[in-house]
Amino acid sequence: MMTAAEYIQSLRDLGPRNIYVLGEKIQNPVDHPLIRPSINCCAMTYKLAELPEYQELMTAKSALTGRTINRFCHLHQDTEDLIKKVKMLRLVGNMTGSCFQRCVGMDALNAVWSTTYEMDAKLGTNYHERFRNYVLEWEEKDWTVDGCMTDPKGNRSVGPSEQADPDLFVRVVEKRQDGIVVRGAKMHQTGILNSHEILVMPTQTMRPEDADYAVAFAVPADDPSLIYIYGRQSCDTRKLESTKVDVGNVNYGGQEAVVIFNNTFVPWNRVFMCGEIEFTGMLVERFAGYHRQSYGGCKVGNGDVLIGATAAIADYNGVAKASHVKDKIVEMVHLNETLYACGIACSAEGRKTASGNYLIDMMLANVCKQNVTRFPYEIARLAQDIAGGLVVTMPSDADFNSPEVGEWCRKLMVGDPKYPTEHRQRMLRLIETMTLGAVAVGYLTESLHGAGSPQAQRIMISRLANLEQKKALARRLCGIDPDGLF
Repeated sequence: MMTAAEYIQSLRDLGPRNIYVLGEKIQNPVDHPLIRPSINCCAMTYKLAELPEYQELMTAKSALTGRTINRFCHLHQDTEDLIKKVKMLRLVGNMTGSCFQRCVGMDALNAVWSTTYEMDAKLGTNYHERFRNYVLEWEEKDWTVDGCMTDPKGNRSVGPSEQADPDLFVRVVEKRQDGIVVRGAKMHQTGILNSHEILVMPTQTMRPEDADYAVAFAVPADDPSLIYIYGRQSCDTRKLESTKVDVGNVNYGGQEAVVIFNNTFVPWNRVFMCGEIEFTGMLVERFAGYHRQSYGGCKVGNGDVLIGATAAIADYNGVAKASHVKDKIVEMVHLNETLYACGIACSAEGRKTASGNYLIDMMLANVCKQNVTRFPYEIARLAQDIAGGLVVTMPSDADFNSPEVGEWCRKLMVGDPKYPTEHRQRMLRLIETMTLGAVAVGYLTESLHGAGSPQAQRIMISRLANLEQKKALARRLCGIDPDGLF
């Protein structure tokens, strides 16, 4: 396994990449002030695995080699593995207070593993053996892999092959003896600039006319054909200022980017689906299910941080003993633990797939994510309620340090005199960034749209609800159908 320091060095060792940030091509993403906080988050997944007190959660025995590996590279072998995954994500969320990005690849790993196995069993293809060899290298090198699914999609009323511009979905443009050439783009790619590899999957169930878009493959993140465009975040340029106080979360942050596949060549040994439209739905649903389970861990870990910040600002404001403040914090805890309960439940009810790895309970995973689209927003609302209006009107750190008005800032922004004004200042900025600023991308907007928008979960819940069986229960109890038990 890599250490955190080795991980950061491994990103420096990647070849030159075409990365654009705020309209300019950059040469050194590792030390760029907008990108480095997200690298620190991903590095935490390596750092915690180094520490003896966290190794039970952060590491696992490889199902392929028996060696100890980072759990982010692991194929889930039982429901205990699924539960440990959720607990691990909560831990890393606690330590970063942000999206730490590496879970997307772990979820893609497990989804592609079982899908390729079942695809080969039915169609006689050899995708699973190719993927197995890829996973062995993944484990051995302790890669961070970007799970790459969401296409731009263009006009949502028509399918991929009907778009006016075919580049709005990733597709195969050429099949060669030695591999395929792909073209298109993927959006909202969490942590892609922090990754060693990119694992691409189709974004939706494909129809016969969309066969060229039914493609899954892996490419190195430094493939020279790739173009990256870094996503803009709220309050992001604060990271470019000399002070870190106004950033809120001093060392950590999330990352999203667009990646463009500009006639990218993929050798056949790294192609895991190519035209098998009937398995696109399985792959999409399994990846989404795993990722919806993930949110019962990572967003709960972030929620713990926000609840802690809210309780602290209540102390600093001198309102911690007010009954309504206590009750609001209890509600925040209740909502957060409900999300965690959903993550644990869908894990405990998991089942073994034909390939040997474990899949979560799909209904409960979708219920988990449906709650995640709502509860963090209420937790954030309550945090802002308790923090007060100063969370969005406080002067900048430059004003606090100004020889002209700094004394006034420190004098007027005081709360309970038991606590330094600077502590109140820093805590308010943390609440601001988690509910409104750059970190809110990972805690709020990602809670809404990550792993599929709210309607995507409702469609799955409707599909899995088995209403006919529930009707039969009601008919039996009211006497329409015979009881048959007495």
